[in-house]
Amino acid sequence: MDLGSLLIFAGALFVAAGSPGPSIAALVARVLTGGIRSVLPFLAAMWVGEAIWLSLAVFGLAFIAQTFQLAFTIIKWAGVAYLAWLAGKMWTAPVKAEGDALPRADAPWRMFATGLAVTLGNPKIMMFYLALLPTIIDLGRVSLVGWAELTATMVIVLMAIDIGWAVAASQARRFLRSPSAMRIANRLSATAMAGAAAAIASR
Repeated sequence: MDLGSLLIFAGALFVAAGSPGPSIAALVARVLTGGIRSVLPFLAAMWVGEAIWLSLAVFGLAFIAQTFQLAFTIIKWAGVAYLAWLAGKMWTAPVKAEGDALPRADAPWRMFATGLAVTLGNPKIMMFYLALLPTIIDLGRVSLVGWAELTATMVIVLMAIDIGWAVAASQARRFLRSPSAMRIANRLSATAMAGAAAAIASR
């Protein structure tokens, strides 16, 4: 693919993915309560999920997404339910005064499953790849190499955005030392997680 097309794609993706939404809210909430390392499986799942949507669009498989709409709806509501459960867990998390203790992160496979469910079940992401992307790039002329270039560009853009948010949240987490600060962080994270679940559920 020519550089101009890749730059247009990167710019559109940066605007779409960079704006705060359910995925970013869930990411920041988990970093605040579990640290940046705890969200690495979540980040990986988000990128895998977006790669799946990109592949569906590039290879003309949008009809699969429509045909199996029920499956994606189930994935969506599974993600919503788990985010809501996490919100409740964060809200009631015990506050410890010893050392730097903060609520522990969930198992990596749970974080990966959550990230994948949030991404695959997010209508905003689906609309970007299946509806907006074809207006930006002539997908009918994208070869296998072109798909690889688009995927690499996508990963670079998403890494810049998501890691940026995660680092910012991690820096904020450094100030969480007192029980009152930890309680506030837990409640804010729970609110953000619940908001993410509500945002996905309402679309």
